[in-house]
Amino acid sequence: MSDPTTTHTHAPRAKGVRLVGLLSMLSGLLLIIAGAVTWYVVTDELNAQNITVAEDADWFAGEKVQGPLTAYSQAEIIDKHALESTGGKTYAELDREDPLREVAMNASFLRASLFTSVVAYGVALFAMGMGLLWILLGWSLRKLAP
Repeated sequence: MSDPTTTHTHAPRAKGVRLVGLLSMLSGLLLIIAGAVTWYVVTDELNAQNITVAEDADWFAGEKVQGPLTAYSQAEIIDKHALESTGGKTYAELDREDPLREVAMNASFLRASLFTSVVAYGVALFAMGMGLLWILLGWSLRKLAP
């Protein structure tokens, strides 16, 4: 025969665990949606810029920049072109009066913008992965609760 006090204390606890599981699953869904929306917005903005990876790039040459890998590839080739133009010197290494300093500066700005896109894709992917993890955690809690 079981102790009636034990049975009563498990029922509220089980409801609490199931509620936490449900909240975890809803949070996970929200993270997946937010990550997917971020991915879509960044892709849409890159597409709107009509950037094409330079023909002499190591990867994705001639392809439209519309994802993290093509954005990274274009950023790398911009760096290569800028260094070729400035004789291998970076913005900080060029004299303030050197007209090539503007070339280096523009290349740096373009690269930073493309790298921001790459980071945004990474954050979006991380959010979606964490969302999946929270859904699995919530599902597990709900299954384990009596």
